[in-house]
Amino acid sequence: MQLALSFSDIVDAADHLTLAEQESLIDILSRRLAENRRAELAQDVHDARQEYHRGQTQAATADDIMNDLLS
Repeated sequence: MQLALSFSDIVDAADHLTLAEQESLIDILSRRLAENRRAELAQDVHDARQEYHRGQTQAATADDIMNDLLS
């Protein structure tokens, strides 16, 4: 069974940690956030490649995209 904590509860709990523990927590969360962002980016690239191979998108230069946006 998982315990559901609110954001406020988590922040309050972090206040009870030592400074070293708080720094360690920040380091752990920063690394997890970076890993999650990398995984999300990798999924976006994978999805874009799949769409391209299915013919749902086409290659374009930055100039092509800007011209489309500005027209």
